[in-house]
Amino acid sequence: MSGVRKGFFATFILSGVLALASPAVAESINGALAKAYQNNSSLNYSRAGVRVTDEGVAIAKSGWRPRVGATGSVGASRQFGNVDITTGSMGIQIEQSLFDGFQTGNNVAAAEARVRASNESLTNTEQDILLNAATAFVDVIRDRRIAVYRERNLEFLGEQVRAASSRFEVGEGTRTDVAQAQATQAAAQAQLSAARAQALASEAAYLSFIGDRPGRLDAPSPVNRLLPANLEQAMAIALQEHPAIKATQHLVDAADFSVKVAEGAMLPQVSAQAGISTGFRDSNLPGVTGGYSRTDSAAVGLNLTVPIYQGGRASAQVRQAKESLGQTRIQVDVTRDQVRQAVTSYWTSYISTQQVISAQRELVSAAQLALNGVIEERNVGQRTTLDVLNAQADVISAQINLAVAERDLVAASYAILSAIGRLSPERLGLSVASYNPREHYDAVKDKWYGTKTPDGR
Repeated sequence: MSGVRKGFFATFILSGVLALASPAVAESINGALAKAYQNNSSLNYSRAGVRVTDEGVAIAKSGWRPRVGATGSVGASRQFGNVDITTGSMGIQIEQSLFDGFQTGNNVAAAEARVRASNESLTNTEQDILLNAATAFVDVIRDRRIAVYRERNLEFLGEQVRAASSRFEVGEGTRTDVAQAQATQAAAQAQLSAARAQALASEAAYLSFIGDRPGRLDAPSPVNRLLPANLEQAMAIALQEHPAIKATQHLVDAADFSVKVAEGAMLPQVSAQAGISTGFRDSNLPGVTGGYSRTDSAAVGLNLTVPIYQGGRASAQVRQAKESLGQTRIQVDVTRDQVRQAVTSYWTSYISTQQVISAQRELVSAAQLALNGVIEERNVGQRTTLDVLNAQADVISAQINLAVAERDLVAASYAILSAIGRLSPERLGLSVASYNPREHYDAVKDKWYGTKTPDGR
């Protein structure tokens, strides 16, 4: 790559990492998270899934409502002697369930519990998407910084190759010094290519989660003000507020009602029926007048069904529902364990990374001072080119480790918020309208008819 192109790449990366442009142009992490909240396709998919679950309540409530149907028929026949006979009938029937073993009530309660579970699951998905978006944001900043450090390192090593060659030409250095500098320069070129590739991969992940290509990004700070005071407080909040735990608890309620539904199938069923019908017959029998006749009828009745034995199917379904309930209760404990593990892992990472950053900043400063001293000593013949190359490697390693640690600290702070169930647009102060699943639920839960969705589809 030519020097001009290298310089352009470095300028572009620096502009993204250090946010040299005006604040109005650079993207903040809150702005990126707001875009992810609005545009992320996985999140929109989950919202659609909640709307699907909402309709389960309306479906369950249909068991309380009457069923109305109309029938009609018409037929024509010809008998011997050219006798044509036309017959027909039409009628309306109404059926209303009076008692179904409490199945409808329990179906409605189970459907409502599933809606609550899906809402909590959606909240958990929102947290996951926001965490992924925040991670992608800091990954881009980290990898752009590393690419800048790698490019500066390559430029420095190019100067060392030229200096070593000049000293060799005047007899102050050796061919070994030149070879060592050239070998290190070649390795640095490979490292720069890998760093640029990683930066592009991080930008692709950014686009996937946030829905927009990263331009200039403002370096974010950890969300310290939103974090609990200590691990114990974080754990208590997580076990009480985390949406994944709440979702499984609502699923336990749904499974409990499903057991009652299965048991209700073994109880008597009572329904009322009413109907009116009209039938007619018309014939052209020779010599007979009044070949047309009509019959009107109406009927009202009650139907009682008492299950006695169903081949063991109903009993098996009850047992199956009870086992499912037990499994769902265990899932609550599994989810709690997962939340505890996540909170502990992220909290300890956050605390340790704070200490790492402090040490790495001192290391960067010390390594840079050491490099400057080694260069001066090399210039007066007290150090070799290899000493300079090693000191430069220490500087680059310290700078990269610091960039990684600063990224990890921000990511860990957002991860803690997600682990305790508080990574929400409201708490982050995002400039975006929060999605309210209740609006769709209220629009469909009591609908008696109509095939159009609330948005007009």
